[in-house]
Amino acid sequence: MLIYLVYCAVNEGYIKGRGAQIKTANRFLASQYTTDHIEGLDEQLQDVPQTQVFHENPKKIVNKITSPDLGFGYSMNPYQGCEHGCIYCYARNTHEYYGFSAGLDFETKIIVKQNAPELLERHLLQPSWNAVPIMLSGNTDCYQPQEQKLKITRRMLEVLLKYQHPVGIITKNGLIQRDIDILQDLAKANLVNVMISVTTLNESLRRMMEPRTASGIKRMETIEALSKAGIPTGVMSAPIIPGLNHHEIPDIYKVAAAHGAVACGMTVVRLNGSIGKIFEDWLRKNFPDRFEKVWNQISDLHGGNVNDSVFGRRMAGEGNIASAIHQLYRIAKKKYFTGKAMPPMDLTRFRKGGNLNLFS
Repeated sequence: MLIYLVYCAVNEGYIKGRGAQIKTANRFLASQYTTDHIEGLDEQLQDVPQTQVFHENPKKIVNKITSPDLGFGYSMNPYQGCEHGCIYCYARNTHEYYGFSAGLDFETKIIVKQNAPELLERHLLQPSWNAVPIMLSGNTDCYQPQEQKLKITRRMLEVLLKYQHPVGIITKNGLIQRDIDILQDLAKANLVNVMISVTTLNESLRRMMEPRTASGIKRMETIEALSKAGIPTGVMSAPIIPGLNHHEIPDIYKVAAAHGAVACGMTVVRLNGSIGKIFEDWLRKNFPDRFEKVWNQISDLHGGNVNDSVFGRRMAGEGNIASAIHQLYRIAKKKYFTGKAMPPMDLTRFRKGGNLNLFS
């Protein structure tokens, strides 16, 4: 934290409360603003960016997942872009499809899908649809700050409850506690499980790396609140970044298990597309003393590159450092989660076509 404070004091251009400090080039745009030659500007290109909300009316909300690395076959995301500002977020690259930057734009230009609940209901009413778990938040966090007032995620959960459809949720925001009433009803029918993402318990690191997220302690309290309400909840430590948070795996699992978590999972960091440049800039500014170490160890995870797109390898990594991380994970999992597991979801309760079952 000392390094971060010193940097901010020296460099007044550091944008507090945001993860990315730059706007990266968008490969889909023919022309764009650039700060490559800042000395040629006679006025500041941008002040501290404020959050802007854009509205989209997509034609569908349920998307098929083609990656075999993920445990769910379908996902849905009521928001594009994420105000949490996690510097490592793999979803940043998707913002370029909307004509925005994967850097600051990703966390300041938020696209909301107000019609997501209606699209979900329409999808569930298709005669050809058979119940399979859908991941709510496969890309960006469905409980990011805008959800507090827009309540799109809550309305989607109401649709899922209405049709008794299974859902998985991953989030790092304590706002999910607002919807315990709905989640509790889903849980009674074995129709939901929740994973709370906890990357670090070090508040100094969390503020730099995930500036607008809930604190680590708040996330643990969220695990406890959900668990006490009978909602199956686990902890996801992702991504693991060697040299920054890899050593925290045992502590995170120990505390999560003590707060009621019944499952755990992890992935290693990968810096695909524009994320590499964004993360490199952030790492140099906040951890100049250990930049080479962290950067080289990330590269070691992926055969000498910081990026990896190969299914089966990209989220696990390979090599000596990856092996050490996975060994630490296995030991911690065995110590704190032996005999625990997420209960299977009940796919038989789905009210296909909206029909009510006389015996349910």
